[in-house]
Amino acid sequence: MTDTGGFQQDVYDAVIVGGGHNGLVAAAYLARAGRSVLVLERLGHTGGAAISTRPFPGVDARLSRYSYLVSLLPAKIVRDLGLGFAVRKRTVSSYTPAERSGRPTGLLVGGGEARTRESFARLTGSEREYERWRAFYGTTGRVAQRVFPTLTEPLPTRAELRARIDDEAAWRMLFEEPLGVAVERSFEDDLVRGVVLTDGLIGTFADAHDPSLVQNRCFLYHVIGGGTGDWDVPVGGMGALTDALAAAARGAGAEIFTGHEAIGIDTDATGGTGAPAEVTFRTATGEGRVAARKVLVNASPRTLAALLGESAPQPPAEGAQLKVNMLLRRLPKLRDPSVDPREAFAGTFHIAEGYAELARAYAQAAEGELPAVPPSEIYCHSLTDPGILGPELAAQGYHTLTLFGLHTPARLFEKANEETREVLLTATLAQLDAHLAEPLTDCLAMDGDGRPCIEAKTPLDLERDLRLPGGHIFHGDLSWPYAGEGGGRWGVETAHPDVLLCGAGAVRGGGVSGVPGHNAAMAALGR
Repeated sequence: MTDTGGFQQDVYDAVIVGGGHNGLVAAAYLARAGRSVLVLERLGHTGGAAISTRPFPGVDARLSRYSYLVSLLPAKIVRDLGLGFAVRKRTVSSYTPAERSGRPTGLLVGGGEARTRESFARLTGSEREYERWRAFYGTTGRVAQRVFPTLTEPLPTRAELRARIDDEAAWRMLFEEPLGVAVERSFEDDLVRGVVLTDGLIGTFADAHDPSLVQNRCFLYHVIGGGTGDWDVPVGGMGALTDALAAAARGAGAEIFTGHEAIGIDTDATGGTGAPAEVTFRTATGEGRVAARKVLVNASPRTLAALLGESAPQPPAEGAQLKVNMLLRRLPKLRDPSVDPREAFAGTFHIAEGYAELARAYAQAAEGELPAVPPSEIYCHSLTDPGILGPELAAQGYHTLTLFGLHTPARLFEKANEETREVLLTATLAQLDAHLAEPLTDCLAMDGDGRPCIEAKTPLDLERDLRLPGGHIFHGDLSWPYAGEGGGRWGVETAHPDVLLCGAGAVRGGGVSGVPGHNAAMAALGR
């Protein structure tokens, strides 16, 4: 059966495959520029991985189920598109529990300079490590101010970006030497080293000294956001952003159709429409085709290749994270008496992320074993934005917790995903419990069916739910933000002049940024 789709026209200036946040950004920019735009989304809703849902039956709590913090979204995109979307700063950057000389303690970064300085001194015995911290992040902050604005400009060359940074020591530290070299040179304390390294390991399976520098690329994107490296809380959850983007796109005239799965792209269309490309799609009632002058693909490079009938890029992408969503009746008490749980969980709560612990976890996973001491980090969205909870839950002191585990590559789950997920979840929560004065399970809320409010997603689960290749949250290893990694003038171009990549796998993609969507729109407009 042929499905006509119910579209307003037969030929569009741009057909966008995928209604994730980048596809919606591109749609909004192109529609505002007067182009006819059609968005085809496979699922029954837009937003991709940047959505808010109620994952626990009978519980009025909207969680950012997959993506959960915002750093790389340029204010320019929010302004340009007139988005009704806001973020809030976290009062604490991070807290890392530890045990020193047989007593519970920890490192609190936030709450003012004096408090952070005192926390470093209490943990390490002097203020030297804090001064090193200030110097290190002073360097990354200056790099951020120079690099972040380039993300929405045509790709600079490597030499142009180097000149723009104008700091040879910083360039060598971030772009030429393995991240572990800088971490070990800059810091002495194992815990402090680990906290710094984690920004290079988010969704990235690598050792601190990996010669490919994939950890450096991950680190760079995690410290340049907004020109500050801050990670902020999306008010209303991630769904508030993608809802605003969809509204902006529709308001400018874009058509958005959910339940429409693109299954092929023909770049040699001869249907008499005058458009150089056609997209074949499938719905619940049949298949159809729509012509386009430009096709923007908000999906992975692997999906793009499949749509074009080409060979998949090599090597295949592999995700390496565990994502856990929880709802608690109350925040758990800590063994460390020096910090309030409301502060500790407001920022990033690091668990088993000492430098040596991270190295051991990586080595064990690389040998095909689950890490014996799984590293992870947690944060509580509702401490900063209680509006994601229903009024009754908020009044009773309920809170959300989001956990992101590291060094758990997809290969570890291939033989028995469900069983391995449960083993890993139990081991991960045991590491958290080691720093709590009460078991986390005692604090979990129950859903309407009487089950604990906790769900875990492995890389294989993310591949199944969202078609992330290998469960990789960036669609593949992150690229350097300069020309030479492919991608043409904007980092989104392909071998086909009328097909552009606007997903996380584009150059300067990854994270909830909207950058690939913006850049693909600029390329489509010939700018």
